[in-house]
Amino acid sequence: MICRKSDKESVSIAVSYLRRGKVVILPTDTVYGFSGIVDGRHYSFHTNQEICRIKGRDESKRLIQLIAEPSDVKKYTRDLIPDELFARWPGPLTIIVHTFAEDGNFETTAFRCPADDWLRQVIKECGAPVYSTSVNKSGEQNLSTIAEIKETFGKDVPLIIDDGDKKGAVPSTIVSLSTEGKIEILRQGAVIL
Repeated sequence: MICRKSDKESVSIAVSYLRRGKVVILPTDTVYGFSGIVDGRHYSFHTNQEICRIKGRDESKRLIQLIAEPSDVKKYTRDLIPDELFARWPGPLTIIVHTFAEDGNFETTAFRCPADDWLRQVIKECGAPVYSTSVNKSGEQNLSTIAEIKETFGKDVPLIIDDGDKKGAVPSTIVSLSTEGKIEILRQGAVIL
């Protein structure tokens, strides 16, 4: 199914697919992304595995989790995010922080609060973070036109939200925080630090 982002029902349509554990393609404030709801208290769909299967991506590579509000990151980490980074949210900045693993140890998780009100509303209505990773086969260029996306992945996902072509779109900048709070740029993207 293709739905235009500008359609009045597009948020509720996207949410209904995500809340049923489906992997869909959503526009972000940067590039198009494969999206699926993150498992937690309310969900156990393992959409990350399905996204990796569709992309041909190694499942050990973790996916970015999109959150609805900047303050939501505090639900998942005790890391103190420097003001210079926190001030860039909502925006195209992904911050890798330390989170608790199921075994009680620490692991790292990448979070981003996108600067797109439509997408943030979808995340909010899901009641959980949403995975996001660029729409492409692993190791290949990001797909930036709706025609390419439909042709390549139209049979792999039940829903594509069409926000027009995104030629020349730059992905998010990715930074990592050390336990001492030191910032390391892992990928230079749309935000210049």
